[in-house]
Amino acid sequence: MALLSGIHGLLRAQLALCLSAAVLAGCGSGGGGPVTLNWYNFPDDSGALASAASACSKQSGGRYRISYNKLPRTADGQRQQLVRRLAAKDDTVDIIGLDVTWPAEFAEAKWIMPWTGHNRTAATRDTLEVPLQTATWKGRLYAVPYNTNTQLLWYRKDLVPTPPKTWAEMIGMAGRLAKQGKPHYVEIQGAQYEGLTVWFNTLVESAGGSILNATATAPKLGPPAVRAASVMKTLATSAAADPSLSNQMEDQNRLAMESGSAAFEINYPFVYPSMKANNPSLFKQFRWAPYPAVDKDRPAKPTIGGIDLAIGAYSRHSAFAFEAALCLRNRQNQLTAALEGGLPPTLRPLYSDPSLVKNYPFASTVLTALENASIRPKTPAYQNVSIAISHTLSPPNGIEPRPDVQKIGDQIKDALNSKGLIP
Repeated sequence: MALLSGIHGLLRAQLALCLSAAVLAGCGSGGGGPVTLNWYNFPDDSGALASAASACSKQSGGRYRISYNKLPRTADGQRQQLVRRLAAKDDTVDIIGLDVTWPAEFAEAKWIMPWTGHNRTAATRDTLEVPLQTATWKGRLYAVPYNTNTQLLWYRKDLVPTPPKTWAEMIGMAGRLAKQGKPHYVEIQGAQYEGLTVWFNTLVESAGGSILNATATAPKLGPPAVRAASVMKTLATSAAADPSLSNQMEDQNRLAMESGSAAFEINYPFVYPSMKANNPSLFKQFRWAPYPAVDKDRPAKPTIGGIDLAIGAYSRHSAFAFEAALCLRNRQNQLTAALEGGLPPTLRPLYSDPSLVKNYPFASTVLTALENASIRPKTPAYQNVSIAISHTLSPPNGIEPRPDVQKIGDQIKDALNSKGLIP
């Protein structure tokens, strides 16, 4: 009995030691190996995300290994998979790449953990303010900005010696080019999808308004929204409009510009390396400028995109996950993502890094845009808000500014008063 008692005591001691060391050594998962942290993010063809996962796994010194799990290519597919996993309290979801419109919804559902203490301090250090706004809900930080994005005005120097500063100027220039029989289209996202919502939101913010009130409890809209819808209608019914406007997304805009049929393009920086590779001759005339303003005395406020990294609320290794997320978006990994994947960084000091400036000659223009940028309506009901906007304003040449803004407001009220999350 004494021997059995001693054996039992030894086993209890070993079990207690194993449990206390499980986080560090993976003891609870069957033996001595590193903990596996599952990182769910958009599919990246450049290799930058896989490279970051590998580098941070090595940096952990054998404590954890980051497994990069690719989500579907479409934003809807990505969100659907994440919602299903988190609604089921999947404890293998450790680090999550969230579209910048999702943190409020996921935080409200308690699917992600807040960033506090030294983690919050590290997450906010040197980080641009507007991207941080996308990761904040009800005064608490729920994610760390991994990358960001903003649109610029791209134009042909051979057709437009001096870029327009406002939408009215640009539409006027396009009309004059059309009369001369020259390429004149303004390429912009006019299809019935998120890009149309982004266009409207940017114009509303640039006109001095917002879609929701300060507490995100009701629509605001008003005269700035009517002005925004009017700008969209004016372009869509002018010579500046590509005949395919109502079906165009970012990539169709890129291809149209590369084909030589357009004079202007509102798009993200990925179009620069694409033009360089696909049409070197036209690339010599390819230039950039700030996003056009609605009013000449008020700078534009382009709507940002990007990905925020959050920590799953049911993760078994949350301490490691916070550490790993900070590593994944550190200076070197953000620089690699910018140079190889075309993803603008969220760390301000990188915009003066010589290697970034060399490959991003428009880096200072991007930084200025980000400092004056806007975000999309921050609400758990964002998906419904976006649908209300994009469906009402499609096609752009059929917009009726005042009644359509009223319709959007009514539908947003319904969206904000609905119960539960969008399925």
